[in-house]
Parts: sequence; C-alpha cells; structure tokens
Amino acid sequence: MVLSISLTLLTGIVVFLLVRSGHQRILPGVACALFGFSLASTDIAPGITSAIQTVTRWISAL
Repeated sequence: MVLSISLTLLTGIVVFLLVRSGHQRILPGVACALFGFSLASTDIAPGITSAIQTVTRWISAL
C-alpha cells in the first residue's frame, strides 16, 4: 500500500504538534511562515522546489 501525503499537510501536522507540545511558539512560527511566503515569490523558489522534489524522490526510492 502506498500512502501519498502532501508536503504542506505533513509540515502543517509537524508544526501543530510542536506548538501543542510547547517546543514551538506561535510568533516565531508566524515569522517563519511569512518568510516562506516571501521566499516563494523570489527567483530562488524554483531551485528550492527542485531540491525538495529531489529529496522526496530519493526518500521514496529507499
């Protein structure tokens, strides 16, 4: 059985668990999210997307 889950959903779950456990505070998390959104609108975004896809392909090949 193959389980497919989006990276956004997976990281959302991780962030939720970190906030609930007290290891991540809300304001630094919001700052990181805003940084991510601003980074996505730059010229480096395709390179980041390509790197993430390469890593996920490598993990799925294991």
